[in-house]
Amino acid sequence: MTNDIAAGSPASDAPSPADGYIGDPALRAEWDNRYADRQQLWSGRPNGALVAEVAGLTPGRVLDIGCGEGADAVWLARGGWDVTALEVSGVALERAAGHARDAGVAVRWVHAALTEAALPPASFDLVSAQYPALLRTPDAAAERALLAGVAPGGVLLLVHHAGMDTQQAHDSGFDPADYVWPSMVSALFDDDWEVEVDEQRPRVAPEGGAGAHHTDDLVLRARRLR
Repeated sequence: MTNDIAAGSPASDAPSPADGYIGDPALRAEWDNRYADRQQLWSGRPNGALVAEVAGLTPGRVLDIGCGEGADAVWLARGGWDVTALEVSGVALERAAGHARDAGVAVRWVHAALTEAALPPASFDLVSAQYPALLRTPDAAAERALLAGVAPGGVLLLVHHAGMDTQQAHDSGFDPADYVWPSMVSALFDDDWEVEVDEQRPRVAPEGGAGAHHTDDLVLRARRLR
């Protein structure tokens, strides 16, 4: 759940506090606080839906949106992908860079919100967003940013927790109406896109980490034809 933009730095360089973050400072602070509350927020293993959907793809350039502590980014890099990983939390990025360094892989870390990250358009063979917390706006900025990053012939993979989009607003402040869900992204597809997967399925969840209680995924995979 995240976003980012800084020039690609090698895995040996953890993002610094003054790293030119681009985005809403309040959003960064919110996620920094969530990560700072725990030594490790996520399981440390790649998401199951990502592993399953990437199995048949030829490694190329990938954008990992909301990379968190870097498990997906490191796994993709180990698989031969050229990884750019985007995240709003500087705390998470520091951890992710450390994991990449320990694994001996290179990842470009981008510290920004997706809608404000100056990423090259139509340049990624895979855009992966695993359970992203993308805020909804009247102009569908986040949805359009997801589509804009995919190169012709490339794939958009969006995975979310099933049922969250139909929940009632929580006293905790969570309101599903505030966020982007897969159906909102697929609504923007035109003849340039071919939907390959659009389904709900049992979640292959790594043990431990936040979100482990969710049992089903919504998986949207679409290929940009031109």
